[in-house]
Amino acid sequence: MLKEQILKLKLQGDIEDSAEVLEKYSHDASLFEVKPEIIVYPKNVEDIKKLVVFTAEQKKLGGASANISLTPRSAGTDMSGGPLNDSIILDFTRYFNHIIEVGGNFAITEPGVFYRDFEKETLKKNLLLPPYPASREICSVGGMFANNSAGEKTLTAGKVEDYVLEFSAVLADGNQYDFKPLSSAELKAKIAQNNFEGEFYKNIFNLINENYAAIKTAKPAVSKNSAGYFLWNVYDKEGDIFDLSKLFVGSQGTLGIITKIKYRLVKPDTQSEMLVVFMRNFNNLSEVVNEILKFKPESFESYDDKTLELALKYLPELIKIIKPKNILKLGFSFLPEAGMVLTGGFPKLILMAEFTGNDSAEIHKRVLTAQEAIAKFGLRTMISDHEDSQKYCTIRRESFSLLRNHIRGRRTAPFIDDIIVRPEFLPEFLPKVNALIDQYKKYLTYTIAGHVGNGNFHIIPLMDFKDPKSREIIAKLSDEVYDLVLQYKGSITAEHNDGLIRTPYLKQMYGAEIYGLFEKTKNIFDPQNIFNPRKKVGTTIEYALEHMVKTS
Repeated sequence: MLKEQILKLKLQGDIEDSAEVLEKYSHDASLFEVKPEIIVYPKNVEDIKKLVVFTAEQKKLGGASANISLTPRSAGTDMSGGPLNDSIILDFTRYFNHIIEVGGNFAITEPGVFYRDFEKETLKKNLLLPPYPASREICSVGGMFANNSAGEKTLTAGKVEDYVLEFSAVLADGNQYDFKPLSSAELKAKIAQNNFEGEFYKNIFNLINENYAAIKTAKPAVSKNSAGYFLWNVYDKEGDIFDLSKLFVGSQGTLGIITKIKYRLVKPDTQSEMLVVFMRNFNNLSEVVNEILKFKPESFESYDDKTLELALKYLPELIKIIKPKNILKLGFSFLPEAGMVLTGGFPKLILMAEFTGNDSAEIHKRVLTAQEAIAKFGLRTMISDHEDSQKYCTIRRESFSLLRNHIRGRRTAPFIDDIIVRPEFLPEFLPKVNALIDQYKKYLTYTIAGHVGNGNFHIIPLMDFKDPKSREIIAKLSDEVYDLVLQYKGSITAEHNDGLIRTPYLKQMYGAEIYGLFEKTKNIFDPQNIFNPRKKVGTTIEYALEHMVKTS
């Protein structure tokens, strides 16, 4: 029935509803399974406009049509269930996959472009969009916008929200709008318009202005956050800027359909060196981190003892992934780590501070000074050049794949995969997190890696979903870990966003007042709940648990 109705719209794009295609779009990289009714591949903005108008009309009819919705999707690498829904999925990778322009310090792109292709084009002009995630080879630039992505360079480079100059989106009235930062005079002119655009500008401005103090107070006291709607970033009174990109970035397609993005680009540094620190325990962790941060590393990553043990156990496989120019040299480079294992001094945590720039002598001086600054802690340290440091980066990026490939009968279970607290809390916080997870070590296997410079850690257990206890454990452990995170004034997601897995916890994180403002924000832009329902607002933990995959 739905397919026949959509065919009457005479879209220029494609429509598919075969069992094989619907099965594919029932999953992303999360632990959920939600089967859609139909997949549409819009070819242009007019297709999207028609679909929005059609969906709005159907919802007005009520009855069986009341639950129709539109959910945008690009690469499908989201770990929160963000692009999953039970109605119409819009895939942007087939046609909305053009890089429109790469300028002197910007690029204009459609959302379905894969980041790997985007970066190839920007690097031709020696330009980079630096807040790429670890999934850089398989994610899309639209997904990065939707989730407010971040990664290894975020410590100094910031998040996606810091690079959006302008964007275009089709909203709930079926029209496309262009968004950019507005002065108070420009905002006043928008509000004066007697149309849908004037209404949503007026209503969102009033909501933010009338609740300004509460909204500013609600902003998590961490360097990265992707939980909720970022209302606190929209209105800069002192700078006289009202910027709705700060609201739409990270909104997971719940406010409208993004059709075009203009990103700010920067010139990447050409030289790098890494300071590697081996910590036998969590003592002095915050002091070590803060000392190193004084010397401004571009990235500051980490992984735990379980990760290093895994890397050494499957070293031949890891070497194949690294593809070194000199295999023998790479093999010998692991001798210090092997020596630590043999002498019983296995590190609890490995820290990797990468220093970059365009002057190798200046970089080396900074690394040496940082190394000297932490000498008082009696830690083992190493300095690696760019080539040697790749082994540490690869261990950090690939450890989870190694774990997944060698543990049979279990699958990935990202549910506490993106927690963040301020770095000074890590010596207390990390042991408590480990203790919580270890309660369930009979049922799960895990490693911990992350962005220690931000206090952001990724924990993605492997579990047997055939075991009926898995759902119970996920719900219980989520409660326990998120309670701990909030005790330390952190965020339940730094860069992976809410989706189905964390939306049920947003009221707990922000309180009823701010969560109520999230609901009003959704209603201002999407009063009929057309766009990606059950994300950001309106999901229960019961719904999430019901839609977890049923088998391994």
